[in-house]
Amino acid sequence: MSSPRVRKIADRIQVIVAEMLERRIKDPRLGFVTITDVRLTGDSQQATIFYTVLDSTGDDEAALAATAAALESAKGLLRSEVAKQLGMRHAPSLTFVADALPESARHLDEVLARARQQDEAVAAARGTAYAGEADPYKKPFETPRTSAPQEPPREAEDDELDDE
Repeated sequence: MSSPRVRKIADRIQVIVAEMLERRIKDPRLGFVTITDVRLTGDSQQATIFYTVLDSTGDDEAALAATAAALESAKGLLRSEVAKQLGMRHAPSLTFVADALPESARHLDEVLARARQQDEAVAAARGTAYAGEADPYKKPFETPRTSAPQEPPREAEDDELDDE
């Protein structure tokens, strides 16, 4: 969909199909359907319609299968309405695909929750005190200093080198 015309047609198809599903299609198998995206080929012959289903009963797979069957049976009516409202000679064929966006979002939420728990565990561990001293390394034994520092004795080799 590189051309602006194709993008406008795809946006219009999304609005038309959403309004049709809300107002005219009265199939009891149809759940709370949201049209998330429409992708149209460059020649405007194929339209892929992505949808999500909000299920209030908790049985996602059954609701998704029932909604897919209802959309497949209403495909002809939706295509004729799209052709009528767009005024196109050749209406694009419609293909309905369940959008994976909610599953991806749910997975990302789980990953972020796990990361947040690990961060909290690390922060809690950071506040704990270690067993033992703060500085575990041994210090060398220091002798008390006398009042005057002692000079190291001169070696005999240094004297011999000076004579030469």
